[in-house]
Amino acid sequence: MRFQTRAVHDGQPVDSLTGAVVVPVYQASTFQQEAVGKHKGYEYSRTGNPTRQALEISLASLEEGKFGLAFSSGVAATTAVFSLLKQGDQIIAGDDIYGGTYRLLERVFKKWGISVVYADVDNASSFKKAITKRTKLIWIETPTNPLLKIIDIEKISRIACKNNIIFAVDNTFASPYFQRPLSLGADIVVHSTTKYIAGHSDIIGGAAVVNDLKLYNDLKFYQNAAGAVPGPWDCWLALRGIKTLPIRMKAHEENALFLSKFLAVHKKVEEVYYPGIKTGKGYQIAKKQMTGFSGMVSIKLKGDFNSVERLISKLRIFSLAESLGGVESLICYPARMTHGAILAKERIKRGITDNFIRLSVGIEDKIDLRNDLAQALAFL
Repeated sequence: MRFQTRAVHDGQPVDSLTGAVVVPVYQASTFQQEAVGKHKGYEYSRTGNPTRQALEISLASLEEGKFGLAFSSGVAATTAVFSLLKQGDQIIAGDDIYGGTYRLLERVFKKWGISVVYADVDNASSFKKAITKRTKLIWIETPTNPLLKIIDIEKISRIACKNNIIFAVDNTFASPYFQRPLSLGADIVVHSTTKYIAGHSDIIGGAAVVNDLKLYNDLKFYQNAAGAVPGPWDCWLALRGIKTLPIRMKAHEENALFLSKFLAVHKKVEEVYYPGIKTGKGYQIAKKQMTGFSGMVSIKLKGDFNSVERLISKLRIFSLAESLGGVESLICYPARMTHGAILAKERIKRGITDNFIRLSVGIEDKIDLRNDLAQALAFL
């Protein structure tokens, strides 16, 4: 079946007991056992829950993987992947990543004796040069957060495979509708399902999808042992969001492309970051490995933080908020919000300057969104 059909049906069969066409919310912490060691597939909801299992099957299908695992947040899913390592191991991460991932690496896993090296995402060979005998994991985002850089997944996968290194891709910004890293050579795909997958800014969730049975068993063990699992209601909401994922992603992309073209020629805008801009650095790679460019747009204003504050104060449709991927349009100031954990010197070095803002373009009417940005920019 094609993606749009799988989004509606995979993992979500008609309920055999009642005929309900929607997966029930199994709001249960525990399940009756017929005898010691004899049950109907479920014992305790931390270990497994029917609603969560439906979500995990659906996520695996969307990413063209064999095994899916749902977590209580994107950070929880990321932590599960990092927990595959042991003291003395090394992670190579792209140098443009979510601030929460950077914080996790720098302030949690380094204390556990895991070292981290950051590779230049604009140069695939920098990942190869960073490899040592201790390197056990390569971690990237593409498109990256917040600079929306594009990394050649196939190229990095070849480097990882040749050196027997686990390769994980955070696919949150693209969603499985526009990009499927497992088919490009990744070992693990991670999502914050909070974002495009659920799509309505009403849950917190995460996921990991793999093809390898050992990786699945290791991650499944961690999921159960650490217990960072989503509740059945959040799983149900994520499943509901998945049904409209293809339709929403088309609308996000259409609006983001329209706004990026508008902003690219605006006299108050210094630079626009969007994978769908044909003159952009990552456009050709994006065209090769993605089927669309998603709904995130970042810009640098001509000015400083005062210009950012003025713009934000005048917006009427875009809301100042963290997160992304919901049906509503959001504006974010990474320097003090999503990437506030990165020291100013390092942040500016990476390109997250004081005049940099990130837009999560929603599915409102694109003309209304353009007009809202235009009237706010007029005050600068």
